[in-house]
Amino acid sequence: MTRFSIPLLLALFATGSHAFVARPSVASAPTGPRQLHLNAVDPMHIFDSASTFLADSASSSDYIPGTSGEVSYSRASYYTILGLYLTSFPGLWSTIKRSTSAKVKQKTFVAPGENAPSGKGLRDQAGEIMAYMTANNYEVADAGETITFKGVVQRSLSQALFLVFITGMSMATLALVLNIQFVDLELPVIGKPNWYLLTLISPYAGIYYWSKGDRIDEISFKMEANDDDTENSITVLGSEEEIERMWRQLDWQEKGMVKVPGLLDAA
Repeated sequence: MTRFSIPLLLALFATGSHAFVARPSVASAPTGPRQLHLNAVDPMHIFDSASTFLADSASSSDYIPGTSGEVSYSRASYYTILGLYLTSFPGLWSTIKRSTSAKVKQKTFVAPGENAPSGKGLRDQAGEIMAYMTANNYEVADAGETITFKGVVQRSLSQALFLVFITGMSMATLALVLNIQFVDLELPVIGKPNWYLLTLISPYAGIYYWSKGDRIDEISFKMEANDDDTENSITVLGSEEEIERMWRQLDWQEKGMVKVPGLLDAA
């Protein structure tokens, strides 16, 4: 072995041991990215990030929930729809007011006369009408050429509850519109108003209906027969609801109309 052999071996040994020690540091380099990847799928990490993002967004003055913060609707369309809503809103009062009175209508019906198959004469027709009206708590008020009946229509609890319901829903929608339109309104004494308190008005619709009490309805009949006594003409003036119920039960046909049998009638 020459004198250069010993230094050369020492140099090689030192280089080999240095390489052996350095490998763990190279192999441990991927540990950082793997840790970041695990944090990315950690539920708590995602929740914290989302909470921070929403808090920053909500703190913005022009933030609108469900949007990117920009107003994207047409103001012309918005105010047009708002105007139509306010125009139709008085219909609520009309519905409440009409519930206390009957809608009077006049209709003319025809029925087979005395000389028609399965027909009735005017006297028998009048007896049939009399029996129907008496069964529905009506009494004869006038018996001349025109027969007039009077009857008491009692108050309906279901009608009162229905009026309370539709009034409450209408007030709730109005409160929603006012809440959107006047979002920054501050009143001098009460501060920011709670528009949904308008729904407390709804019971008064039922009270108004109930305070009117039972109503008295009048229904008048005028009967005529054609020259051949094959058809009777019956003109009725009274509550539309009662007229509709009556002609179906007595199997009349409205004059000038064609009765089309339904599927159940054909069966």
